[in-house]
Amino acid sequence: MARRALITGITGQDGSYLAEHLLEQGYEVWGLARGQANPRVSRMRRLLADVQVVRGDLLDQGSLISAVERVQPDEVYNLGAISFVPMSWEQAELTAEVTGMGVLRMLEAIRVCSGVSRGGTGAAGQIRFYQASSSEMFGQVSETPQNERTAFHPRSPYGVAKAYGHFLTQNYRESYGMFAVSGILFNHESPRRGAEFVTRKVSLGAARIKLGLATELRLGNLEARRDWGFAGDYVKAMHLMLQAGNPEDYVIGTGRMKSVRELVEAAFNAVGLDWERYVVTDQTLHRPAEVDLLCAEPKKARTQLGWEPRVAFDELVAMMVESDLRLLTDGGDPHEDSSWP
Repeated sequence: MARRALITGITGQDGSYLAEHLLEQGYEVWGLARGQANPRVSRMRRLLADVQVVRGDLLDQGSLISAVERVQPDEVYNLGAISFVPMSWEQAELTAEVTGMGVLRMLEAIRVCSGVSRGGTGAAGQIRFYQASSSEMFGQVSETPQNERTAFHPRSPYGVAKAYGHFLTQNYRESYGMFAVSGILFNHESPRRGAEFVTRKVSLGAARIKLGLATELRLGNLEARRDWGFAGDYVKAMHLMLQAGNPEDYVIGTGRMKSVRELVEAAFNAVGLDWERYVVTDQTLHRPAEVDLLCAEPKKARTQLGWEPRVAFDELVAMMVESDLRLLTDGGDPHEDSSWP
């Protein structure tokens, strides 16, 4: 019998790559989808024809219990979240409900459907749970690079909500014996990244300027430094975590930092342009509380899971720019997720 996986957030960047990877591994893949007329679901069905859809909402406990009961998954990957950090200040309460409380609701759905009570033994055959934690939980970092023992100091409602979900996952593991793990993923990008994120904003900006569709690109803090990798690499780490003998949390990243300035330079180099002629810094685009320095120490994932990132930074940026050049040349709309191949 094929193993069965349930993915929340399947219409997003990570969900699509994870679904592809699991299908390649022979899984039966189900995606949790909210609403009856979600255009992203229709598009996903065209791109990932073998994925089945079950209705459910991270805001609704009953719908999650029904979804888990229907699918009877071996593995649940909770990727659903309001993940655009600037929006979390504008919709702080909704971010807390979806990104934070949504984790509690999914854990409870698994616990109830599995018949797990306090002090459970974590018996073989139980549903295994993956929580998408985030490097944004580290926020104002206490040490560099950051590892599984680094203290959290989140600097946004998104980071706070992710920290809540992370600690809940640990709590259910320790209290109920559930196979529940968190992947603390650092920034991971791809041509499927939403147009509102800075990496995609930069790749689209460089492509638009190259094609004569724009004359400038406005950005905020060019000195912020991140550990950027390829989303297609990172979803493989998610899968490996649920195949391990014991449930543990892992930091996933490249261990190398690049600034937004270096991101911009790489993108404009990919189209043969001098970025300094086109990029304008805009103070209104700075975060209320900036996270200046994030860098992973992925040693544990490397030694225990055998995971390594494969796509280098310059290769990733060039991939995104080339994809956006094709998209814009063909008249596609980046805001409708047309960047999916």
